[in-house]
Amino acid sequence: MKPIIDHIQITVKNLETAELFYDKLMPILGFDLNRKSKGRVAKHEFDVVEYFHPLLIFGINSPREAFKEDIIHRRKLGALHHLAFKAESCEELDELYLQIKETGATIVETPKFFPQHGEKYYALFFKDPEGIKYEIVFEERK
Repeated sequence: MKPIIDHIQITVKNLETAELFYDKLMPILGFDLNRKSKGRVAKHEFDVVEYFHPLLIFGINSPREAFKEDIIHRRKLGALHHLAFKAESCEELDELYLQIKETGATIVETPKFFPQHGEKYYALFFKDPEGIKYEIVFEERK
């Protein structure tokens, strides 16, 4: 088996608000909004918005009623710490940074080298309006 991720689904606090943000972000990351879908998974009591790309499906889900008031924090047990997308070059990452600033994302770290992660590890870190952390990284790997 190859370690390739097919899809990711992240629970957000407010699906409607999150959808407005992700509708701006996902095209920057290569997703086509014409392939976006919405649905309800009645058995598990959640609504979902999915963004499709040939290499990955990315979904945002509504929370269970019992957890609706919980605070999102990436250091909670079982929580997503952050999700990193791969850029093809430092130049592409710099261009993406300019576009991501326009989405309303909170920029945590502007594009730069992070030698603690590798000699040629160039990355941008940002959060969505609910505080979910993302990264775009370029690193030449052998």
